[in-house]
Amino acid sequence: MRKVVAGLFISLDGVYEAPDQWHFPYFNDEMGQEVGTQIEASDTLLFGRQTYQEFESYWPQQGSEVELADYFNNTPKLVVSNTLKTVEWQNSTLISGDVAAELTRIKSLPGKDIAMVGSGKLVTSLLREGVLDELRLLVHPIAVNGGKRLFETETDRIPLTLLSSKTLSTGVLALTYAHA
Repeated sequence: MRKVVAGLFISLDGVYEAPDQWHFPYFNDEMGQEVGTQIEASDTLLFGRQTYQEFESYWPQQGSEVELADYFNNTPKLVVSNTLKTVEWQNSTLISGDVAAELTRIKSLPGKDIAMVGSGKLVTSLLREGVLDELRLLVHPIAVNGGKRLFETETDRIPLTLLSSKTLSTGVLALTYAHA
């Protein structure tokens, strides 16, 4: 059975928003390997509306010479939104209504993992509903002190089980969790 796997760059104070403004000093080949492992294990991308629109405004205009452009442009994309009526980026499919049921159905189909990037609200929603199978965090040793935090809107506890941990040479922690 396929898994839904979320991979996020996150600061020590829980911020996942705008990693392009604080993440790059910590990126090296070692972290690239961590990210690459998730990419290689997936054949589908899952986005919330806002992350989808951010990616859609950039990636379709990028050619094959730009790293990851072919991956983002050619990989099938699932877009969760109750406000969008259509999705235009190639290989995109809109999911609305009972998202948990639809993703559970899709997980039962043949294929590799379904990878998520960004989409923090969707990550916490799917984690709460038991649809998210793994939460992979690359925790950066920096307090950003502003921006969207992963669990800022949660009021209920979400118990997690640590599946693996690794400290990278830059001080970034690679942590993988599952719903307990």
